[in-house]
Amino acid sequence: MVRRVAVIGAGSSGLACVKICVDEGLDPVCFESSDDIGGLWRFKESPEAERSSIYRSLVVNTSKEMMCFSDFPMPAYFPNYMHNSQLLQYFTLYAEHFHLLRYINFQTTVRSVTQRPDFSLSGQWDVVTINRDGEEERHIFDAVLVCSGHYTQPALPLSEFPGYEMFSGRCFHSWEYKDADACRGKRVVVVGIGNSGGDIAVEISRSAEKTFLSTRQGAWVVGRMSTNGLPLDMTAITRLNNILMMLLPKALVNWATERALNHKYDHRLYGLKPRHRLLDRRPLINDDLPGRILQGALVMKPNLKGFVDSGVVFEDGTVEENIDAVVFCTGYKGNFSFLPPALSEGPDGEMTLYNHS
Repeated sequence: MVRRVAVIGAGSSGLACVKICVDEGLDPVCFESSDDIGGLWRFKESPEAERSSIYRSLVVNTSKEMMCFSDFPMPAYFPNYMHNSQLLQYFTLYAEHFHLLRYINFQTTVRSVTQRPDFSLSGQWDVVTINRDGEEERHIFDAVLVCSGHYTQPALPLSEFPGYEMFSGRCFHSWEYKDADACRGKRVVVVGIGNSGGDIAVEISRSAEKTFLSTRQGAWVVGRMSTNGLPLDMTAITRLNNILMMLLPKALVNWATERALNHKYDHRLYGLKPRHRLLDRRPLINDDLPGRILQGALVMKPNLKGFVDSGVVFEDGTVEENIDAVVFCTGYKGNFSFLPPALSEGPDGEMTLYNHS
């Protein structure tokens, strides 16, 4: 008997899972809540509740040579680092080439995934879905692959900052951000220095009167371009470098790489120097952030402490008045409402799914 596999989501992971299931002789059924493939990478003019959302200018941080599926190279005319619309085009080509659309149920939302009463013997799951007509349907599967991502529920910690209720400006999460048009000529604070925070702060700084980037711990900043103009990941992720990482002391590798980064621009002078060592966390991938700081269009600030009527207070005691907007690039809640709490919420707030995925 052919085993049936539920695949939740038709983004990059979902498409790959459907394809592999077919290759392995399984019977995949993919449930996609929207009307098309692409997931995170399908740009929408307005954010939609319970779905991921990206900004108009988003460019990938991984080169096409490292990002493409091993059995389907990206077209030669694609740039090394693609705009989100080009990556979506690639997923469309992939789905068409391997005839994956036939396995996808669009506009179908997964409501719950639970173990069957005889799970200890059968290993099967009950899956309840809502189709495009609003009708509830029940299914039985031998396995479930969760490919819906965890960028759907923004973490907006306003209650952690005293005075936010009285703040006259606008506070919103990067999930809502689409472009910098609304920030033209204004004074804006961006909170958080992940990749989204860096991108958004740089983009806003090109049209705002003044942009401040607030960070709790700083970040090591690296650009997409490496030696000889090659993509960073093509030169950094090699067998030789992997061997060296295993053989050399971690402290030595940190010292050497941090020294090289500081040789380009001193992270301390730029207000970027983090509390952590380079290898302890992922670096910030950004080509323009140091230049915007150098030009004074972007000002680095310590962690946000609270709000006053028309301004914000930082942990070093400085106050910036007449702030029009605060953009929180503070991540997402990584839980899945359709899964049992025991599977989606670990003791430390982490997911307990296989391989943390």
